[in-house]
Formats: sequence, structure tokens, C-alpha cells
Amino acid sequence: MSEDTAMIAEATARIFADLADPQTVNAARDDAWIGPLWQALEEAGLTRAWLSDANGGAGLDWATGFEILRVSGHYACPVPLAETLLAGWVLEAAGLAVPDGVLTLAPMRRGALALSGGSLSGTARSVAHGAGAEHVVVVAGDLAGVVAASAATARQRETDMGGERADLSFDAVPVHTAPLPGGASGLQMMGATARACQITGALESALHITTEYTGEREAFGRKIGKFQAVQQKLAQLAGEVAAALTASGSAADTLGTDGLGGDAAFLEVASAKIRCGEAAEAGVAIAHQAHGAIGWTSDYVLQRFTRRMLG
Repeated sequence: MSEDTAMIAEATARIFADLADPQTVNAARDDAWIGPLWQALEEAGLTRAWLSDANGGAGLDWATGFEILRVSGHYACPVPLAETLLAGWVLEAAGLAVPDGVLTLAPMRRGALALSGGSLSGTARSVAHGAGAEHVVVVAGDLAGVVAASAATARQRETDMGGERADLSFDAVPVHTAPLPGGASGLQMMGATARACQITGALESALHITTEYTGEREAFGRKIGKFQAVQQKLAQLAGEVAAALTASGSAADTLGTDGLGGDAAFLEVASAKIRCGEAAEAGVAIAHQAHGAIGWTSDYVLQRFTRRMLG
């Protein structure tokens, strides 16, 4: 990691620690904290990190952007930072204007959306932050476009594993499109790497929370962290964190140096997404086993991380 990347990651962590501490957010009675957090992220240039100066961006390299997302996962990022970063990257790559504010991306399921004759139709399901975004970026095949979120009919998902998801339906909504270099496959690779980095950050926090809990919780007159069986589980969890960190970091570095083309980039990204997914599944099980029933209660912070990893 370069010195500049480390400094930006540290600044990102300070913003989240000051304005979106997971325990504070978990206990909040309303969403008043969202505005100050998003404003701070915008003022720091983090929401437009991958955009060039011409689009009011910071012009950061991909590796730095992915490190920002790892830090956001470390704090169970409750706002669409990843979605806004990726959406802005898509629009700039396609030569389209990048609107201000909160952006999100519609999932690219085959046949879900149709871009034809300058209009958008269909339903995008389980769009992350779909109900709160100001604009939605859509990609169909080799075309990209952007529409105002208000042009869609939104239906909030009943089950939310993190990300305030909604189904967005479009009925012949006018949209200006442009070819996206690399098409949907390029965005899928960027998105997979972004999620792998977020999972890695969340796993790091799950390990920290679990280690602290087992060092405090007593059973049979001893801290449960002193029992060999618990220590073995903690070691396994640490191993999963290390594996995710290695896989996601390698994918981010490969994209930063080799770009989206070639078999090496595809192999790195696919491996990272698969390995981080496996690490999340195993890590969530270990963390909650160590915590017992308390881990899933709404007032305990662990579930903020594990729900997002599994979502």
C-alpha cells in the first residue's frame, strides 16, 4: 500500500469513526446522522474518488478506491458509498454526465431491464439503497444510462440484509445512453472486487468484536477466550480474515495494474469474490457461535456486520 493510499484510508476511517460509529448508529432512534456523514464524505472527495478532475473528482487510482471500500466495510458502511463510486465510474467511462448526489446501480440480471429506442423498461430487483438514491445508473449489454430515481416506482424489500434494498420498476422512461467500454462484464468485475473488499473490512471488525467479547465473557469461572475450543475457533476466524484480505487485495492490485481485460484479471476477481464469500459464511458462523444468541439481537452491533456480509 502506498503512503498516499494509507493516508486516504486513515482519513476515511476518521470520518466513519466520528460520524458513523457502528454502535452509535445501531442505537440511533432516527436517521439524523446520515446527512452529516454523507456531507463529510462528499467534502473529502470520497464519493467521487474515481472520477477525473473534469467531473469534479479526486482522480484516485482503483487500488486506493478499493481500500476506501475496505475501510467502509470495517465500519459497516450504512450509506451508498460503493454504489456511488461505481455508478460514477460507469458514467464517466461511457462519456455521460455524472450527476451530483447519491447514486446507485441497478442489478444487471439478464432480461430484467431493456434499453431500447431511448427508453428504459422493466424491473430491477433488490437495488441497494434504491429507495434513497437520487439517480439510478443502468447497464444493459454494452450500453449505460442514468435516470432519476423519481422516475421509477419503488417497492421496499420486506427482508433487508443491509443496504436498504428496493425493487425499482420503469415504464418506458426516457433515458440517454452511451456505449460502456467493457460492457456489463467490466462493471461486474469492478462490483465483485468492491464487494470483496467490503466483506474483508466487515470480517476484520467481526474478528475484533468477537475477540473482545470472548475476552470479557465468563463461564465456569473463566473467560471463555481461555478455553481451547474457543481459541481454536478464533484462530479459524483469523485465518478466514487473512484469506479474504489476501484475495481481495490481490484482485484490487491486479485491476489497478492490468485493467479489466485479460484472463489474469478475471481469475483474480473471480477467486476473490468466491474466497471472500466463503470467508464470510465461515466467519459469520464462528462469530455468532462465540457470541451465542446475543449476536443476532438488534441492539448488539455484531449483526450490522454479519447481515451485510450475507446480504
